[in-house]
Amino acid sequence: MWCKGKGQIAVVLLLFYLCDVFAQPRFKGQKLIAKQHKPGVVQYVEPRAGAPQTVTAQCTDSEVIVTISPDLLGIQKPVQPSDLSMGGCGVTSPAGAQPFVIEAPLQGCGSTVEMLGALIVYTFTLDYNPSPIDALPIVRTNPAVVQIECQYNRLHNVSSNALNPTWVPYTSTISAEDILGFSLVIMSSDWSGPSPSNTFFLGDLINLQASVDSTNHEPLRVFVDSCVATPGSNASAPAYTFIGNNGCFLDSQLTGSNSQFVSPRVAQSVMQFQLDAFRFYGLTTSSIFITCHLKVTLVSANVDPLNKDCSYNSALSQWSSVDGDNAVCSCCDTSCASPPPFRRGSGAPKHRPRRANEVSAPAGWKETISVGPLFLKQVSPLSSASQSLSGLQEASPGSQFQDSVLGTVVGVLAVSCVAVLFLAYRKAKAIENTKQ
Repeated sequence: MWCKGKGQIAVVLLLFYLCDVFAQPRFKGQKLIAKQHKPGVVQYVEPRAGAPQTVTAQCTDSEVIVTISPDLLGIQKPVQPSDLSMGGCGVTSPAGAQPFVIEAPLQGCGSTVEMLGALIVYTFTLDYNPSPIDALPIVRTNPAVVQIECQYNRLHNVSSNALNPTWVPYTSTISAEDILGFSLVIMSSDWSGPSPSNTFFLGDLINLQASVDSTNHEPLRVFVDSCVATPGSNASAPAYTFIGNNGCFLDSQLTGSNSQFVSPRVAQSVMQFQLDAFRFYGLTTSSIFITCHLKVTLVSANVDPLNKDCSYNSALSQWSSVDGDNAVCSCCDTSCASPPPFRRGSGAPKHRPRRANEVSAPAGWKETISVGPLFLKQVSPLSSASQSLSGLQEASPGSQFQDSVLGTVVGVLAVSCVAVLFLAYRKAKAIENTKQ
């Protein structure tokens, strides 16, 4: 009897073990970056004089290898390796070796990462800043900026065994839903797609679009929590915070600009906003980089002073929320980290907003993304007027024909007058000779 009871216990333990094994989903692997070697996408931001491809890039599973020709600009003027940098990383090839090589990790050297659909895109900025020639105060080459992109497919290889669980473990659900794809894109003037150019003029409105890919998630609402503009890709001074205080568009209040969040939203997972173009005072560079902190909440959650996007109307001197509840914007003039109570509507009870230390949003529900460089240029009215005048002078073939005809007529009249005077002179001379 004892042996028989022991055998039954063993069978029960074996059944528990098998149930535990088959109840867990089997993952063969999950990768965000495919291990592959392929060329990077190279874009010359600043115009170059030469046509040859002077910069190439190879993207691996962990780094990008950038190869740079000494004749970077294609004008037969070699550049110095010390004048090349990529997000603060210099040339890594041995001294005297050509071409120059920079090896940079995918998540270093000033790289930015974006999730665009089924792609993960790492973007690097190669800067060439010429130094004076032999300690003389002159340079004979212009600065250049080259953007380099490494694009990878987002692979989620998940396989299941013959037995599929009829329940989903809670911890697995939370882990999967915390992986969100944020993006920040410079858009065209009609919002139809990404802007074909990153050059703008003072007076332009720069269209930007923040979004989150909420596939396989509950509906999410994205917010632009803050945005800072800097002249370089690093956090270098000066810096201008044009959106702050948990989603308040400060630029329109501080400068009376036309900067604003676009209302209404095109989708809860998208936030479009417009920035009135500007340049940093006292700097020779015309480039700016924009870094924004994005976050999301469930669509079912109400907006509040910590999760909102508010624009300032200079004409009315008031704030308005993209999502309709203007009361959440009342803290934009003070501090939204601990705002005063506000009402959501007439007769509604007062609501005590959550303090910053009471918010426990998952870490994956927020992300900081940078875009740039954007190049700002100023149109000179004098140069425009001179170009218009020169165009008027050159673009009228009919007036040129009339001028030539008039010149011919004047010439013929002048010759005729000279001939008449000459004949009169000879006739007078002949009469004088006859009298003698």
